[in-house]
Amino acid sequence: MTWETLRELANFRSESGCAVSLYVDLDPSTAPTPADAETRFNSLLNAAERATEERDYDHERRQALIRDLHRIRTWWDVDFDRDGTQGVAVFASSLEGLWRTLPLPEPVADEVRLERELHVAPLVPIAAKGEGALVAFVGRERGQVFRLLNGRLEEVVDQTDEQPGQHTQGGWSQARYQRHIEKLVQEHLKSVGDELDRRFRRGGLEIVVVSAPELRNDFEAAVSPEVRDAIVGWATAEAHATPAELLEVVTPHLDRARAESVTESLERWQGEIGRDGRAAAGWEQTLEAASDGRVAVLFVQDAANAKAYRCPECGRGSASPGSCPLDGHPLDEVEDGLDLAIHRTLEYGGAIVPVEGSDLDGHEGIGALLRF
Repeated sequence: MTWETLRELANFRSESGCAVSLYVDLDPSTAPTPADAETRFNSLLNAAERATEERDYDHERRQALIRDLHRIRTWWDVDFDRDGTQGVAVFASSLEGLWRTLPLPEPVADEVRLERELHVAPLVPIAAKGEGALVAFVGRERGQVFRLLNGRLEEVVDQTDEQPGQHTQGGWSQARYQRHIEKLVQEHLKSVGDELDRRFRRGGLEIVVVSAPELRNDFEAAVSPEVRDAIVGWATAEAHATPAELLEVVTPHLDRARAESVTESLERWQGEIGRDGRAAAGWEQTLEAASDGRVAVLFVQDAANAKAYRCPECGRGSASPGSCPLDGHPLDEVEDGLDLAIHRTLEYGGAIVPVEGSDLDGHEGIGALLRF
């Protein structure tokens, strides 16, 4: 569950029918046994099946939804593996060729929706918690790059090189042999740095490097300026630390970097609000800016939401009823204004920052830094 995944889901819009968005809470405190999870899942599927029959769908759309729900039920019975996940999200639309299942590292509220756009708001807090961050373990021999996915470090590169022992061999003088070893170490650091750079350019976010202090300067010299700027912390760990142990030592650095980034962005937003600059506050301003593609950073306070209105043709959002200013279509009422704001923000390449605390009090829990 990364920002890239979230953006891809948010950009989906069913033109020929509607899509299924299903979330199941698998928190052991609420669904401790397989039977408990089965009960929750069946309740959601039954609700979706009733909605399929009750809503005013044409025959093609109704049959497509029936196929989608049947596929979801079959997947749950045959292919789903809980394997310690805290939640699961499923997105399906057979008319559009969409099928996506996501195991989630955090609990989510049970929910099912049948709409043209996918329901993605529950994924934002998960993506915001460092998902996609890169972690490099750099030693004299060991060299690995991990990506944080679903609350775990997944290895993406292994550049471990076995270096020769640091003792005289084959008649070499000790000094000459030591220089040879150090040259191999430098080449090793460069190869790890090059791999880290390649992974970062493919869509990396924050980077934490785990290494011995004496290797830090050499490794910094081995990476690009862009990677150096993205490094938010340096940590140490045992030479044979497992991915779980590495995650434990890098998490405080990622948490601190996220908190500092949120604080800095909010201070910029508050300054822009104070000078009536490039900022929006409240649902009316923010939905309009998001629909115009002007939102650079969307701030959303925990549990903030509001009724909104959406153009059925172009998807433009508004906090007030009426007609779309672009194509004149009457706006449809939607209960989830937050999901609408998130969709329009991600659609135009904006970022989303969940905000804890009271920074957005007095602004209806939502605001944005604007591009223009």
